[in-house]
Amino acid sequence: MRGATAIPDRVVARIATRVTSETLHRLIGPRRAGADLSAPSARATTYGETAQLALTVDLPYPADIAVTCRRLQHEVAEGVARLTGLDVRDVTLTIRRLATFGGPGRVQ
Repeated sequence: MRGATAIPDRVVARIATRVTSETLHRLIGPRRAGADLSAPSARATTYGETAQLALTVDLPYPADIAVTCRRLQHEVAEGVARLTGLDVRDVTLTIRRLATFGGPGRVQ
C-alpha cells in the first residue's frame, strides 16, 4: 500500500470490530449463539503501513480459551490486513468476561 492515503485509526478499529464479531460467530458456532455475549470492541493504532489492534471480547464458557484466543488473534489480524492492506503486527486481546451457556453455571 505504498504511497496510498493513510487509513484513520477509527476506521481500522471499526473494521477490526466487524471482523472480530464475524470471526467470533464462526469460531463459537451456532450452538453457543444463546450465550449472553456483549459485542466486541476494538482500538487501532496505525504507523504508516502497519497497525496494532487491541480487542475486547466476551467468550462463551466452557470452551478451550487458549485455542479460541490464538485463533481469534490470528484470524482478525489476517482479515484486517486483507481489508485494509496494512501489516497487522500485534493483536492484544482482553477477555471482558466468560459467559456460561447451556446448563448449570458451574462445571467441574
